[in-house]
Amino acid sequence: MSQLFNNQPDKDRDPKSNTPPDNEFPPVNPSSGRGADLPPLPDFDQDPDEDHLDTSVRTSEADASDLHQFLNQQRSSTDADEPAPADFDYKSSPAEANFSNFTLEPLEDEPTPKPEESRWQTAWSIVREVGETIILTLIIFFLIQTVVRNFRVVGTSMVNNLHDGQYLIIDKVSYNPLVTEYLGIGGPQRGDVIVFVPPSNPNEDYVKRIIGLPGEEVNIVNGQVFINGTKLDEPFEPVPGTYTMPSSIIVPEGDVFVLGDNRNNSNDSHNWGPLPIENIVGRAWVSYWPPDQWGTIPRDIPSEDATLKHFVGQFIPSASANNE
Repeated sequence: MSQLFNNQPDKDRDPKSNTPPDNEFPPVNPSSGRGADLPPLPDFDQDPDEDHLDTSVRTSEADASDLHQFLNQQRSSTDADEPAPADFDYKSSPAEANFSNFTLEPLEDEPTPKPEESRWQTAWSIVREVGETIILTLIIFFLIQTVVRNFRVVGTSMVNNLHDGQYLIIDKVSYNPLVTEYLGIGGPQRGDVIVFVPPSNPNEDYVKRIIGLPGEEVNIVNGQVFINGTKLDEPFEPVPGTYTMPSSIIVPEGDVFVLGDNRNNSNDSHNWGPLPIENIVGRAWVSYWPPDQWGTIPRDIPSEDATLKHFVGQFIPSASANNE
């Protein structure tokens, strides 16, 4: 434990020395009056890291001016004993992070709040969206109508293949002049079921089957159809007729000869002559209603054999038996 003395200047004493002689500073008498009224100084314990403090110094009650003088001497001695810092060439460790190219991202400005729309602006936005939806719907509808359209069968002229109230999808591309003339594909085929505008009744659409093609000679005798003098094979199984045409007809170029599958109950070419191809609306492609008639409209087999019900019955005989 360190003790403090009243330090008096001594010309013979080395100022850098930390240890005073034993006889240099007589102890202060606490009863002598000098420093008697001061409270005892705190106990200064030696710091283990500071070797320059002298542990042989005795503790006494000292004047405040003497204490300041002693502390100043200790500081000057410590500064003189400290070696000068070595001049080392420090190098960065590879493990240290390199912040030379580090930049902080600029703070984003807060979005400016949008002004509230008035009622008129809100109403106008709703009207505009509804109008755009309607216009887009009409555009899609007309685009679809240029390719396909639906058709409802009216009457019994196509029994047993088509029935009254049956709904069909009509392919309008197959007979389009751009496809038939410029691309050389499509066009009328014998056995096609077509929808057309009849010359005798331009306000309605009819559905019939193509029997004679341009340049062919068509004749009907006792319900039997002859093409160029040869009996026509009709795999689509129409209901035979009983009539006979007065004379044969040569189908002109650009026309076709059409008949209904229910021969005795059909208003067709045997009444009013060949049909211009330009009157054809399209080819009957698919039947979509009623559900038991779902299927395609073939040209070489009965329509019943091309329905979904028929195919299911081929693979599941019990389903066909239940339907019967």
